[in-house]
Formats: sequence, structure tokens, C-alpha cells
Amino acid sequence: MSPRTLRAAVAAVLLPVLTTGCSSLSYYAQSVSGHLKLLNAARPVPEVLADPATPDVLKARLELTQRIRNYAVATLHLPDNDSYRRYANLQRKAAVWNVAAAPELSLTLRTWCFLVVGCVAYRGYYDREQADAYAGQLRALGLDAGVYVVPAYSTLGKIPGSYFADPLLNTFVQSPEGELARLIFHELSHQVAFAPDDTIFNESFATTVERVGTARWLAEFGSTAARDALALQQARRADFRALTATYRERLNALYESTASDDDKRRGKAGLLAQLRADHAALKAGAWQGYTGYDGWFDRVNNASFGVLAAYTELVPQFERLLAAQGGDLPRFYAEVQRLAALPMDERRRALQIAAPSPRAP
Repeated sequence: MSPRTLRAAVAAVLLPVLTTGCSSLSYYAQSVSGHLKLLNAARPVPEVLADPATPDVLKARLELTQRIRNYAVATLHLPDNDSYRRYANLQRKAAVWNVAAAPELSLTLRTWCFLVVGCVAYRGYYDREQADAYAGQLRALGLDAGVYVVPAYSTLGKIPGSYFADPLLNTFVQSPEGELARLIFHELSHQVAFAPDDTIFNESFATTVERVGTARWLAEFGSTAARDALALQQARRADFRALTATYRERLNALYESTASDDDKRRGKAGLLAQLRADHAALKAGAWQGYTGYDGWFDRVNNASFGVLAAYTELVPQFERLLAAQGGDLPRFYAEVQRLAALPMDERRRALQIAAPSPRAP
């Protein structure tokens, strides 16, 4: 069997269950072919840097990614492998487009299940039109569905060999320095610990590592401009989280109330209208016209809130767990790996016990 045939065979078996698989053969086909196209477009970073046709701006960014990647190994103790040592220009703005869905009167995300990663709360497509079409099918079933851009994803380091390692992509390498470091640290964290069937645990852990890692990177190597840019973005993100958390609580209270479904629908419409008005006021005031969240508010629905929760819900617990380990990342990783191996209910209880809430004064 030739190396190329071997790569295709391994991918055909493993990639559908490492990304966002389902039972549909057509879905598996686009998952395999899309990922193989991504891998085939990747070239080793030294080769891209040596190419006279590579723009100087891109060379500078790739050199920065390698410094960040080396820091991830030496200081953050993240995996030392071939991930993010190659670069691919996909000629598009997203690595994949994820579809998420929730019931009309609930914030609980629908899940799709497969062999390696278990059940996850999204389904990914390498073609935007296919993602939109599937979201339309879900809406026809009465679900709140949405499509969101994913600039990078992790294959969890499950497949050996440099060819299968996650590459750098044009979809994120031009991000501001802090955002670039944040994304690389986040995706590498998925290779450290991964709990099947528990998207919230996995993403909250990776979000915790990205925050700690980015702060440490910028404190040591970041320019004043990079630190200021990240601080501004973090302030906006904190405002966004606070605003959306308030309305998530209000929506959840409405959905769990004894009101009729018709009253819940009217209440939902009113809350979403007020949410958009509050965002407009924030944008006109403290954000000084910043438009980065416009698309989210334009398309907001129950699925939007569910996706947000997946990335941040358990971050406070993980941050307290890290503090309990004295900020020592290897010890923190070992504890997270232990928790990831537990059944979900036991894992959540253990995380609360290992990282108890601080006592009120």
C-alpha cells in the first residue's frame, strides 16, 4: 500500500469520528474529503519561509507562530509534536462551519454522537452552503439552529505522523498576537485532556489554559501594543459575557416556568429584542462603535446561548483547580486527566469538590 493510499485509508476510518461525525454516509464523505484537502494543502513552515513567493507579512506571522508554539512546549508544557509546524492556505475564511441547534423553548443543545469523541454539540461542514442547508433542515423541524465560523479545530493528536498533525491555517495566522497565542494554546489543550460526551468540560478546560497561557506569553514577550490590544478585547469580551449571561438566565427562567408555550414564545421574542437593544447601547457607548459582535446579535437564538455556555460554563471551577495546584500546569493537567476519565456525573461532582467555590466574606 502506498503512503498516500495508507493516509487515505486511515483518514477514512478515523477522521469522521475525530471531527463532527454522524450516521450519514454523505456527511462522512464531506468530512473525510474536506479534512484531506486541508492536510494536502499544508507545507512545513521552514519550506514556506524559504519560498521567495511568500509575502514578508506572512513570513513574520509564521515566525511568530513558531515562537508561540515553542513557548507552548517549554513553558506551558503542552504537547511537543508536529501540530502547528505546517501551514495551509485554504483560500477561504473558515476551517469549517459548525451547525448547532436547540429546541424552540430550551437552551439545551442537540448533540450528535460518534465513536472516539462521543457526543458533541455541533456538526461541522467544510462547505458553507452545506452547513446552511443542514441548519435549514433543523429549523424545518422546529429547532433554533445556527451556523458559526470555526477558524481552527483539533483532531486531538489521535493520528500519528506529521501529515496528520493539525496545521496552521490562513483562517487565523493574521490574528492579533494575543488572539493568535490564545487559539494555539486552546487547540493544543485538547490534546492534553479530552472527555468523551462532555463538550462543556473540554472547552472550558481549553479556555482556561488559553487564558493563563496568553497572559503569561504576553507578560514575557508581548509588546505594549499587543498587551493593550488584548486588554481591550478582553474588556469587550467580558461585557459580552456579562450581557449574554444575564439574558441566558432570563430565558432559562422563562422556559422552566409554568407559562404556556405561547406565552413563552412571546416572552422569548421580547427578551431577544431587549438583548439587541442593550447591545446597541453598549456598542454606542463603552465599545465606541465596535462591530465585532454584530453578527452574533443579528442571528441570536437558543443555540447561540448554548454554544457560549459550552466554552465558559466550567471555567471558574478550572481556574480554582489550577489555583489549588499552585498554578503548576503539569499538576493541573494530571488532575484534569484524572477527572476526564471519570463518568460525566462523577466528573462534575469531583470537579466541584476539587475546586470548591470561595467562601463568602
